[in-house]
Amino acid sequence: QVQLVESGGGLVQPGGSLRLSCAASGITLNYYAIGWVRQAPGKEREKISAINNSDGRTYYADSVKGRFTISRDNTKATVYLQMNSLKPEDTAVYFCAAVGVEWYYHFPNLTDGRFDYWGQGTQVTVSS
Repeated sequence: QVQLVESGGGLVQPGGSLRLSCAASGITLNYYAIGWVRQAPGKEREKISAINNSDGRTYYADSVKGRFTISRDNTKATVYLQMNSLKPEDTAVYFCAAVGVEWYYHFPNLTDGRFDYWGQGTQVTVSS
């Protein structure tokens, strides 16, 4: 049984930091790209970052570039999203999702249904 489990969300003040984790089980991580997708209330899902676990390449949306860092620990089958300089507009539910590495370069344009697996999401709230 494949599972992606996010953790690390919470309430943080503007300018603060959080680190999200996406722990994968039941899949061989090297065959997948793992992406982070967020959804704010009343807004469409936004694909903000991805890592190609076969070669380590990374992608960032302009909205998070320079503030967020995606990384992986293959020994723990876990992908991380370090989020710094958080802003109120970063408030959203953050999901991790897995897609075959062949789809990595299409990540920003992938439909939700293209992803093979999704986590349950973790809430991030940035507020003073």
